[in-house]
Amino acid sequence: MSFKVAFIGAGSLNFARTLFTDIISVPEFHNIEVSFTDINADNLEKTRALCQRDLDANNIPIRIKATTDRHEAFRGARYIVNCVRIGGLEAFEYDIEIPLRYGVDQCVGDTLCAGGIMYGQRVIAQMLEFCKDIREVAEPGAILLNYSNPNAMATWACNKYGGVRTIGLCHGEIHGELQIAEVLGIPREELDVICAGINHQTWYISIKHHGEDMIPKLLDAFEKHERYREEEKVRIDILKRFGYYSTESNGHLSEYLAWYRKRPDEIKDWIDLGKWINGETGGYLRVTREERNWFETDYPKILAEPPIKLDGSARGKEHCSYIIEALETGRCYRGHFNVMNEGTITNLPGESVVEVPCYVDGNGINIPKVGDLPLGCAAVCSQSIWVQKLAVEAAVHGDVNLLKQAFLMDPLTGAVCNPPEIWQMVDEMLVAEAEWLPQYTEAIKEAKKNLASGRLIETKDYHGAARLPEKSPAKVAAERDSRKNNI
Repeated sequence: MSFKVAFIGAGSLNFARTLFTDIISVPEFHNIEVSFTDINADNLEKTRALCQRDLDANNIPIRIKATTDRHEAFRGARYIVNCVRIGGLEAFEYDIEIPLRYGVDQCVGDTLCAGGIMYGQRVIAQMLEFCKDIREVAEPGAILLNYSNPNAMATWACNKYGGVRTIGLCHGEIHGELQIAEVLGIPREELDVICAGINHQTWYISIKHHGEDMIPKLLDAFEKHERYREEEKVRIDILKRFGYYSTESNGHLSEYLAWYRKRPDEIKDWIDLGKWINGETGGYLRVTREERNWFETDYPKILAEPPIKLDGSARGKEHCSYIIEALETGRCYRGHFNVMNEGTITNLPGESVVEVPCYVDGNGINIPKVGDLPLGCAAVCSQSIWVQKLAVEAAVHGDVNLLKQAFLMDPLTGAVCNPPEIWQMVDEMLVAEAEWLPQYTEAIKEAKKNLASGRLIETKDYHGAARLPEKSPAKVAAERDSRKNNI
């Protein structure tokens, strides 16, 4: 088989190499074309060199073409895999630190809440540029496989305004399935699971074991599990009150809802500090900061490791390679993807992005009709969808009023802040992140005037209710080496 796959954000070594390994693990794909592109030429070359070494060690004749010229990377591509983070660490810090001064305490800040909305403004502006290049030079009908967050917003914008068929991919539901299998004491392969909802707020609406409905057994099983009853308090509480388990981690889920992070003195009641993903304030930002020198500290160690075997033994569970394999070989694959709703979930807005079961084979990507979500689950998702819609339209049109309304309607931001505080916070974030927001040139000028007026609401020197200190590079490296040695 011969076709071309292009990777955007290939300078992100761990994820890009993982997705590349998965694709090349398909035996029929040993003669495809591969291009890598990134704005960081040094990181891009390091990733290319390592992946090329893997290919050479496995006697696979592919020669990876790496370029900072995105247009050239996309030329003739049938599949474009996107895993960029627009603004990098610098913008991410603004997404977390500025809202904290207004009392908005986020764990991750990349999907919803103040950080996720602002991240969406940066990502959508850039991804529409990607779509323009794809339309111009990629193979007609090329598919964009998007891993970048906020996944639903980005996927929505590319499908509606980018003119490129875009499928949003996430692994959240895979992790939750493994948890469910563990607490029930049933092998994962024996469970028939259906998830439906929106990205990071998807619900396990059907769990069956040899035809038996297992949902009534979930709450008791999670509450008795020694580890999860401490690590997943928000998810268990949602299961108790809505009747269904959510796909997303405790820390993620806690910041999408109005109830768990609005009072600083209660936040620690709902989270666990054993792992950042369980709800630590700015947890993902902390680990990102700790790993900012990753290429300098760990890349040499990875080079010293044996090349990855590309015989299928190292293939992971990410959906990307299985979708391409199914489309190209006709082998059927079932997974949960983010797609335009268009009636798939009948009690969510038709114009929205939903995460639902899909089947892929040589005939294409087929999306069965799910029907109605349980009413409470639909209500939770609908609230987030309206935030997403406001944020998407704001990002596409550079409409600062819609942007501020998205912040106002966000469950956690609206629970913590009043309208004047939100208006001022957005002005601060626009000015701080101006270099990544070309669509807001005029709004940023106005925001600067507002902030220079002298009539400002006083903010707090607040660093979060559950903040852990950042580890030194030496300590991070030592911990990583220890984990490897104990495997």
